[in-house]
Amino acid sequence: MQGEIERVAELICRSQRLVVFTGAGVSTESGIPDFRSPGGVWDRFDPEEFTYQNFVGSDEGRRKYWQLGRHIYPVIKNAEPNPAHYAIADLHRLERLDCVITQNIDNLHQRAGVPADKVIELHGNATRTRCLSCGRSYTREEVHDWLERGVEIPVCPPPCGGIIKPHTIMFGEAMPVSETREAEQRARQSDVFVVVGSSLVVYPAAFMPLYAKQAGAALVIVNLSATPHDDYADVRIPGKAGHVMEQIVQRVKERL
Repeated sequence: MQGEIERVAELICRSQRLVVFTGAGVSTESGIPDFRSPGGVWDRFDPEEFTYQNFVGSDEGRRKYWQLGRHIYPVIKNAEPNPAHYAIADLHRLERLDCVITQNIDNLHQRAGVPADKVIELHGNATRTRCLSCGRSYTREEVHDWLERGVEIPVCPPPCGGIIKPHTIMFGEAMPVSETREAEQRARQSDVFVVVGSSLVVYPAAFMPLYAKQAGAALVIVNLSATPHDDYADVRIPGKAGHVMEQIVQRVKERL
């Protein structure tokens, strides 16, 4: 593995447009469960009950969502950035990082030190909510406080009364247009594209490494398990995100 780490460090040092793409394997090392893996949230709950259509279409759909969210949000709130987040933030401080494209909703890249304008969140951010009627924003902490005080279905206070929705992408909901467009553009403009902790099975997010590769970027995949895109990778490192990224960034620092 050391040879691969050295090669990735060299690619990063020579890069002019480095993009890092992160998935659930980064968040799980902070104690946030992977929704899709065996034993994850969707093994215990039916995802069909938590679609966007059910959420906006009925009080019962919203009640079920907020019951689940009341238990999941504290896990995200109390999670701390891990070595993978800090290593990626170091790449920003070393002026190596163009941007982070993430499938994660936990805000941990920003908390680790990556500026918010360098983080493209394809699936939203669990720390924010908004009213679907008037557009007013609320922190998830505000809404969680309402739930803890016994509110079952949060609504925008009078005179609006609109549906409050978390700023995350639900099943059946369209991807955010501006974020998806920007992610594709940054991927196509990159010269090194590093995937960290993603199984690359959720689309359209999983197209991003392919866009980068098609445009001529070197593709690096760091993930514990195999991915459908491994054959396209210039470097493939099987391992935990934090352990591998710490070593890569340490080699980068030694070379600069």
